[in-house]
Amino acid sequence: MNTYRAAQVATANGSFEIVEREIPRPGPGHVRIAVEACGICHSDDFFVSAGMPGVRFPLVPGHEVAGRIEELGEGTEAGNWNVGDRVTVGWFGGSCGHCTPCRQGDFIVCDNLKIPGYAYDGGFAEAMIAPIDALARIPEAMAVTDAGPMACAGVTTYNGLRRSSARPGDLVAVLGIGGLGHLGVQYAVAMGFETVAIARGAEKADFAKQLGAHHYIDSTGTTPVAESLLSLGGARAVLATAGSADAIAATVDGMTHRGELVVIGASPDPLGISPFQLILRGRTVRGHPSGTAQDVQDTMAFSVLHRIRPMVETVPLSEADTAYRKMLSGSARFRMVLTTG
Repeated sequence: MNTYRAAQVATANGSFEIVEREIPRPGPGHVRIAVEACGICHSDDFFVSAGMPGVRFPLVPGHEVAGRIEELGEGTEAGNWNVGDRVTVGWFGGSCGHCTPCRQGDFIVCDNLKIPGYAYDGGFAEAMIAPIDALARIPEAMAVTDAGPMACAGVTTYNGLRRSSARPGDLVAVLGIGGLGHLGVQYAVAMGFETVAIARGAEKADFAKQLGAHHYIDSTGTTPVAESLLSLGGARAVLATAGSADAIAATVDGMTHRGELVVIGASPDPLGISPFQLILRGRTVRGHPSGTAQDVQDTMAFSVLHRIRPMVETVPLSEADTAYRKMLSGSARFRMVLTTG
C-alpha cells in the first residue's frame, strides 16, 4: 500500500475531508509514525481558523499523536529508536537547536518551535513524519488513546503544577474542570496538594469530588471566587485552565502572599489585574507552555504510577469533522480522540 488517509481542511474554517496521499519517506533525523490515535485539542483551532500567522492550506492538524515508529530516517540510530517503538508527539514537535532559548536548554520556548499541524502535517492521519527530538516513549501500561492527550493536555497541566511554587500540603486551586482541568485536579491531588476545583455550576461539585478534589467552588455562586479561596486559607497556586480572562482574574485576590497564578487556558482578552493586586502581596503571574518530549515521558510515567488517565471519547478518523465540531461546541467529555484502527 503506497497511500495513507488524512483528514485535512482546504481553507480557513473549512470542513474536514478525507484524502489519500502518497506515503512519505522520513528524512535525516526524522521518523515516520503509523498513527493509531490523535487527540483533538482546542488549540487546533488556532491553525484551522488561520489564527496563527503563516498557516498554510490544505492543513492536516493534530498535536496529540500516538502510534508506532514505522520507518527510521538517516541519523535516528543515535536516539536509540527502533521500528515498532510506541511513541507520542505533542505540542512540542521539535526545536531548532540554535536559537537563544535552545542554546540555554529551554527547548519548549524555542523561537522556531515545530508545532505539529503547523510546522508540518499533524496527526489527523494514518501516518506522519516527525523529528526524533519530538518523540516520547509510551509506557506499556498506557493505551494509545490515553497517551495522545497526555502529549498536550496531560503534560501542560502536570508540568504547570510541578514547576509551580506550591509544595505538598499547600492549597492549590484548579480553575476549570474540562479537557485540561479534569487532569489538573487529578495531578494536584496526586502531588499532595489540598486541591480546590473551581467551575461554573453547583451540579459539577460531585464530579470534582470524583476527581479527588477536597473542595469545590461554584464560580456562579453568590460568594466571589476570591473570597471563597481566602476562607480556605488562600491558594498558594492557581492553575488556570479555563480560557476566560475574567474568570482567571477573579482568582487573584484569593491567593495567599507570594501566591502564583499559572496561566495555561488560552484567551485573546487582556487580564484585568492591577499592579496593586500583585505588589502588595508579592504575587506573581506566569504563563506556562506545555513541555518537551522528556516532560511528556515524565507525565506518562507519573500518570501510570498514580493511575491517572484522561477521559476520552474515541471516534474513527473518517468522522474527524463531526468530532472536531463537537470539541468546538464544548460538549466533548472531555477529549475527542481520532483512531485509525
